[in-house]
Amino acid sequence: MSSQEDLKQKFISTLGADAWSPSWASVAKLSPPILNASIHLSSIPKTKQHLSPKIQSLISLAVSSSSTHLYVPGIQRHTKAALQNGATPAEVMEVLELTSTLGVHACNIGVPLLVDVMKEEGIYEKQFPSSWKEGSERTRLREEFTAKRGYWHAFWEDFLRLDPEFFSAYLDFSTVPWVRDGEVGKGEVLEPKVKELVYCAFDAASTHLYQPGLKLHMKNVLGYGGTPEEIMEVLELATLLSLHTLELAAPILEESLKSK
Repeated sequence: MSSQEDLKQKFISTLGADAWSPSWASVAKLSPPILNASIHLSSIPKTKQHLSPKIQSLISLAVSSSSTHLYVPGIQRHTKAALQNGATPAEVMEVLELTSTLGVHACNIGVPLLVDVMKEEGIYEKQFPSSWKEGSERTRLREEFTAKRGYWHAFWEDFLRLDPEFFSAYLDFSTVPWVRDGEVGKGEVLEPKVKELVYCAFDAASTHLYQPGLKLHMKNVLGYGGTPEEIMEVLELATLLSLHTLELAAPILEESLKSK
């Protein structure tokens, strides 16, 4: 097995000096085999590069900064890497804007369950009888969402029906990365394909695993000209979240052993 110093040099030559941290020195000391395997795992997307280094860094930033993870060392590392790889502050900020929409999945998951309960209790039919008309405001919101976000899905229907005011507020919030100066696509920062890849990244991350959104955004990526290889690379980058366990916990173990 390689020495700790050999593994450090292999890590740096494969993944870059900025990816190395004292945490990995702890991993090298405690388990050289897992560090060696971690280098190999991380090297695959970095070597194949179906996505540019800049886009890879932005995808990894989305995984680390999602509200289900909030991994500060990763946010710091991938923000720095994205800027070094040519990303602008506006592009980095747009990734954060896109990633901040994750919270709406409380409604995407919860609204269908609420509707089921309402139907079981006989409430839904009373509130929305067959004669119910949605009105011009709901129609306008559906059309505005479709125009600004580039798609519509059936799971938005009951959300819109139950609370059009909150849906409207979410529409305003979620379309900030899609609308600049009041126009769709004007002054666009990241192209639509990349935006959809960002959604895929935090939906696929093991801290979230939001299947309905992941499938939808995969389809949207392909619709914007993306490839299966690019989507696969996003999944590979999201898989590297596993390494955060080692990066955080190994130094704690090493420190605990010193105090025995």
